[in-house]
Amino acid sequence: MLNNIKLFVFDLGGTLMEYKGMHLSWAGYYKTSFEYVNEKLELGLSDQQIAASVQIFTDYNPAVNPREKEIDPEIIFEDIIKGWNTTLPISKIIDVFFESLHLEPVIYDDSIPVLKKLQKSGFKIAAMTDVATGMPDLMHKNYVSPLFPYFDLYVSSLSCGYKKPNPKGLRDISEHFGIAPENMVMIGDTSRDVNAAKNIGCHSILINRSGGPSQDYGQEFTVTNTMEILNLVQF
Repeated sequence: MLNNIKLFVFDLGGTLMEYKGMHLSWAGYYKTSFEYVNEKLELGLSDQQIAASVQIFTDYNPAVNPREKEIDPEIIFEDIIKGWNTTLPISKIIDVFFESLHLEPVIYDDSIPVLKKLQKSGFKIAAMTDVATGMPDLMHKNYVSPLFPYFDLYVSSLSCGYKKPNPKGLRDISEHFGIAPENMVMIGDTSRDVNAAKNIGCHSILINRSGGPSQDYGQEFTVTNTMEILNLVQF
């Protein structure tokens, strides 16, 4: 049982929502995405230029080259287009790149009812999410906008400067509300979420929506959906 909890911190992807039809790693989409950008914006890029762009973007992917320090999307795309000979705004290229993915966000059925329950019960609720490589924070926010009425605070890897398991985001949330880590619980679907919680000393819940065998990352509790969290809380 979770005692003296005042603040719930939720990861987003895989916890409260998902992108329909997306693979765990986005790297497989890079080539077709740059080909889409090339065609739609009539850039005249060669196969070699597209291959070089894919390699640069792949090198920035933390799943390929692990890093905790976040990198601004404009810096990533500025590096990518150095050899393109284009004067188009970076923002336009970024928009078309992600347009090619046809991302379809799906909010899990249990997410909003649980957030409503926690909100009505007086708990503070925050989101702490790692943004996909190269994606602007505003774009990410727009994808998950149905969840925002239930967040008292939104923190991303871009806004705090670091990806999980670095505890910087959780520390910012703790300081914003003046709530000690021991009165917080982090809910997420990866080892990074659990380790971020451990790195700051707050409680942790791993959500395993697959229903299969759950990994032990040192989390205090494991659930298969957010409704089960309510059974762990004192109202």
